[in-house]
Amino acid sequence: MAIAFQYNKTSLQTLEKNLKMRVRALPTLKNKESALRLEVKKAKDEIKRLDAEVERRINAYDQMLALYGEFDTTLLHVDDVRMTIKKIAGVRVPVLQEVVYTTKPFSIFSSPKWFADGFVQLKELAQVGIEQEFSRQKLNLLEYARKKSTQKVNLFEKVQIPGYEDAIRKIKRFMEDEENLSKSSQKIVKSKRENETV
Repeated sequence: MAIAFQYNKTSLQTLEKNLKMRVRALPTLKNKESALRLEVKKAKDEIKRLDAEVERRINAYDQMLALYGEFDTTLLHVDDVRMTIKKIAGVRVPVLQEVVYTTKPFSIFSSPKWFADGFVQLKELAQVGIEQEFSRQKLNLLEYARKKSTQKVNLFEKVQIPGYEDAIRKIKRFMEDEENLSKSSQKIVKSKRENETV
C-alpha cells in the first residue's frame, strides 16, 4: 500500500504521528489476537466435550429406544432460552443462562413409572444440545474476531508501519538534500562575493 505524502514538514509530522500511533497500538493488537486465539482453542475444546456428551446421552437412550416409542413428546416443550452477553477480548458472545421448559400434566398412575425419569433425561439432553449450539455461535464469533485481529496485525506490521517508515525516510532525505543544496548555493554565492570584492 503506497502512503500518500508530500515533501514538506507538515506531511512529515503527520506521517510521524500516524507511525507513532500504529507502533503504540501494535502490542495491544497482538495481545488481543493471542487472547482470541486462546479463547478459540477453549471454545473448540468445549464443543468437542459437548459433542461427546451429546453422543454419550444419545447412546444411553438407544438402549431405551423401544420405551420412548410410547413416550408422548408433546408433554415437554422448550419455552424460552435465556442468555446474557459476555465480552471476551472485546468480542460480545452469547452465554446460556437458563432454559425454560413447560411440562404438560400427565397421570403418574396411568403412565409408565419411567416417565418421570424420561422427563429428566430429555431435559438434560435438550440442555446439552442448546449449550452445544451456544458454543458453536461463540466459536464462530471468536474465530471471526480473531481473523480480523490477525489481518489488522499483519496490516500494521507488514504494510503500514514499513510504508510510513519508508515515506518518512524519503521526506527526510529530500529535506536534507534541499538543505545541502541551499547551503552549497549559499557558499557559492558567498565565495563569488568574496572574489568580486578582492
